[in-house]
Amino acid sequence: MNNKNILLAVVCSTILFSAWLIVDQKFYAPNREAARAKVETNVPAETAEKKDDSNVEMKAAEPVEAEEEVVESTYVITTNKLKVTFTNRGGDVTSLQLLEHKDNKTNDYVQMAENITANNRAFAINFGADDKQIENSLFTVKEFEKDEKGMQKIAFIKKYNGYTFIKQYSFMPDDYMFKLNILVDGNDGFTGLSNAGKDGSIAYSIRTAPQIGPYYNKKTDRYENRTFLAHNGSKTKKEVLQDKKTKKYDKDFNWAGIAGNYFCELLIPENPSIIKDMYYSAAVSTFELANAQTLFERSEITDKRTNDSFYIYAGPRSEKVLKNYTDKNLNGWGFEGKRITDAVQTYQFLGWLENFFKWMMQMIYKLVPNWGVSIIIMTIILKIILFPLTLKSSLGSVKMQEVQPRINAIQNKYKDNPQKLQEETMKIYQETGFNPASGCLPMILQMLALFAMFDLFKNYFEFRGAGFISGWIDDLSVGDSIWSWNKEIWFISGFTGNHLRILPIIYLGSQILYGIVTQKMTAATAGQNAGTMKFMTFGLPIIFSFMFYNAPSGLLLFWTISNIIQFGQQAIINKVMAKKKAESKNSSVTKFTKKSNKRGK
Repeated sequence: MNNKNILLAVVCSTILFSAWLIVDQKFYAPNREAARAKVETNVPAETAEKKDDSNVEMKAAEPVEAEEEVVESTYVITTNKLKVTFTNRGGDVTSLQLLEHKDNKTNDYVQMAENITANNRAFAINFGADDKQIENSLFTVKEFEKDEKGMQKIAFIKKYNGYTFIKQYSFMPDDYMFKLNILVDGNDGFTGLSNAGKDGSIAYSIRTAPQIGPYYNKKTDRYENRTFLAHNGSKTKKEVLQDKKTKKYDKDFNWAGIAGNYFCELLIPENPSIIKDMYYSAAVSTFELANAQTLFERSEITDKRTNDSFYIYAGPRSEKVLKNYTDKNLNGWGFEGKRITDAVQTYQFLGWLENFFKWMMQMIYKLVPNWGVSIIIMTIILKIILFPLTLKSSLGSVKMQEVQPRINAIQNKYKDNPQKLQEETMKIYQETGFNPASGCLPMILQMLALFAMFDLFKNYFEFRGAGFISGWIDDLSVGDSIWSWNKEIWFISGFTGNHLRILPIIYLGSQILYGIVTQKMTAATAGQNAGTMKFMTFGLPIIFSFMFYNAPSGLLLFWTISNIIQFGQQAIINKVMAKKKAESKNSSVTKFTKKSNKRGK
């Protein structure tokens, strides 16, 4: 009966996983390789005469002198971390590249301003609610010389009836964080800035980039996603974005943004109370590619002069980097106190275990600077630690075989009296010293470790681009590859991602080998359930090898090494169990002989 239940659970799990793959292929994954849409202008930058002026916030708001005809131009600011391209149409960002991180899909720097179109640019403004047209008029541009700290600034200025509107960006040389100031400077007749929004009067709306990099194909990169983040000072809301969905976030927040597995873009208002409403969207806007974007609606402006400050972080979703913004002495902005390290992905419930694994691997990495080797050593250590529990669980199964006939007997005898059945069962357990729950502990611990590892290998920034064996596993955060092809193959490419991978095959072999050794332990009691055991040994590993074909190579490396070690440990366990069975059999024969002798006397 137990084996039938196991088979039923396996079949149900297989059906659910298969259904998930079909739904993912049909409804969520694009049916083709879509090219990324980007709006790039090739007009040379025509910069205004530069002036040394450190007091930008005040002087940029002064009335603009009569200006010559403004033409559309691009402007570029480059720091040690970022290369940012602006257009003076709206004063928006059309490209935001991370100069220390490469995108292996595009062979270019990671792009944090993807899906740019004429109607949706990074940090674009629209007057009123977020469903209005973005500001597309041409702004006058003012650039400034670097100050003594290396800060670079650029301001985009536009005069409207009754007020001057300014967008000013400031960059520090060694920071992924930069600052955006939005200034409204009214004249004597200024009566405020307000437009009717969905939920009241809105001065303007501002947005993050339509999408962040690195580029990924949702058809094959199933371990990548885009997540909305919002932090209220103590907790972080994390929600994976669904295609074509736009939702309202109506709770308090200190910062919010969009994150992928390894990078994030956060908008942090200096004064969060000015934001009336916030939305997060995965609406399809270009070539059927979904966006991943947050939109913030600023409440109406009544003061004659207003200066709204926003810090923007665009960089690695790495605790190592983000912790520089927890102490004002570790970054150029003197920024602290917003807990943006909470943007790092962890497995909520198992975050403590994930952090332990990170710490363990980091310690190993200091001794052996190869993350693949660190994974192997950590796996060996974990298997050694868990071995006593595994052995105890296996020995418990021997004890279970001893008491099972007695359990079956009382089940038949007291099948109509549940209370008496429970009492007699507990007596047997007490007499034999058998604990039926003892076998579950090692399994539970291994499952917890597996879940924590799965999340760790999907999101641990140090694995991104970290190689193990050159030419085979060059990046532990993605699947290994020894050969790839460009032409899509129906049905096959949906599973393989157009890559021939060896590690899943090695994993399959190790899983089957471990299953064969395990099967020997239960062969004597398999009986009519031999078919179930064969499916567990051969069928299930084959199914999982297909399901996890494109899993991060670091995760498959962990599983494979774990299986190989378990193979050796199981051989030891089988010998110990065989000895225990022999001892148990001899003990039973001795007891029977003594009873026979007593009867003879």
